[in-house]
Amino acid sequence: MSQVRFGFIGAGAIAVTSATSVNKHKQACVVAIQDLNCDRATQLAKDLNIPRVYATADELFADPGIDAVYIAVPNKFHVELTIKALNAGKHVILEKPFAMNYQEALQAVETARKAGKVLTLGMNQRFVDSVQRTKALVEQGALGEIYHAKAFWFRRTGIPRLGTWFGNRALAGGGCLNDIGVHVLDACLHLLGKFEPVSVYGATYSKFGPRGLGEGGWGKSDREGLPFDVDDFATGLIRFADGSTLSLDVSWAAHMHEASRYDIELYGTEGGARAFSNTFYKPSPEGYSVVQSPAVEIRYRHTDRFHNFINHLLGTEELCVTPEQAANVQRILDALNESAATGREVRFA
Repeated sequence: MSQVRFGFIGAGAIAVTSATSVNKHKQACVVAIQDLNCDRATQLAKDLNIPRVYATADELFADPGIDAVYIAVPNKFHVELTIKALNAGKHVILEKPFAMNYQEALQAVETARKAGKVLTLGMNQRFVDSVQRTKALVEQGALGEIYHAKAFWFRRTGIPRLGTWFGNRALAGGGCLNDIGVHVLDACLHLLGKFEPVSVYGATYSKFGPRGLGEGGWGKSDREGLPFDVDDFATGLIRFADGSTLSLDVSWAAHMHEASRYDIELYGTEGGARAFSNTFYKPSPEGYSVVQSPAVEIRYRHTDRFHNFINHLLGTEELCVTPEQAANVQRILDALNESAATGREVRFA
């Protein structure tokens, strides 16, 4: 394969930046798009010079001129469309979260294995330059034993458009935890190199969305008057077999000073780090050293999830997000939601 030709399923807000990323690669381009909202798909095709617009996903999957498919639709349809695309002989990069539940995710992983096709999740936070620098420090042993991590993403008013699928459990599966919490959770697990905890405890809250409050500027989906019945604040504690822990906090809406605040903090025996703040802390002869933008080599200089996927298909780069890792992230999300519903810790066998 010398050129990767993409078909896009979904023409929502995320599709614009995603298509732009694909088209920036010298050996890739978006050649087709499909969305249930035909006008939106046609407009995006016109804006980005995408030559073909399809009315249905099945028509796009049947196009022999497509090598890979990007899927960015309501979460309920992620796995159904992924399996169809894989069985049609297409490689797939899927928008987060993986699925509505862990069992669905496993079905997609197994389908990809049987079809001999590449499946990945578009977890873009792994590719952020500062996150990659922190990963390099961890791999070098600069932090020593990491015994605790804090991952958080707080938004003051960040609920996607109210009345749409984003806030509806039947279509989204969950709220802020599955939407933005998954980003910092996945990036933190990646930094730690641990995707299989022994137990999870979580709690979720829905205090703003049900009152019609907290809406942000994200989302192009049409308002359908759907009820808001998902979380707009979530918290959790994840424990690993070696005794280390990860705390997770996330909000779509909360009374707070900043409009948005997010980071991953790592606490090690030899040093500490803040991944998004691009800062490394360690003892020094002078007392303490704070290093901004540590001088380390990063693995993916393009800092782009699509370029990693494309390069992997071209045989020039290791795939960063494996489907097995992504399925384990979904398993943790499920456990956090289960714990929140029951009030009890969820233990993994």
